[in-house]
Amino acid sequence: MAKNRSELVSEVAESTGLTQKQVSDVLDGVFESFSNVVAKGEKLTIPGWLSVERTERAARKGRNPQTGEEIQIAAGYSVKLSAGSKLKAAAGTPKK
Repeated sequence: MAKNRSELVSEVAESTGLTQKQVSDVLDGVFESFSNVVAKGEKLTIPGWLSVERTERAARKGRNPQTGEEIQIAAGYSVKLSAGSKLKAAAGTPKK
């Protein structure tokens, strides 16, 4: 089951005593900071929780799925998210 933004805001507001508006404003600020860091090509690390960084993707050949024609895909950027130790521990171990 996935949790959406409004559910997350409600849960954080309830556990912190902040209003939903305050929590939503903080989330907006956090995501804006993430975007700014990634746009600059820097790495953002929250020790134990996660790291976010921009990665380069090389130019490559691909195929147009409709025509099968070979096409050139330009170089570009992607975003890499890595889970930290606390996040990995929260996920638990797989059941066998």
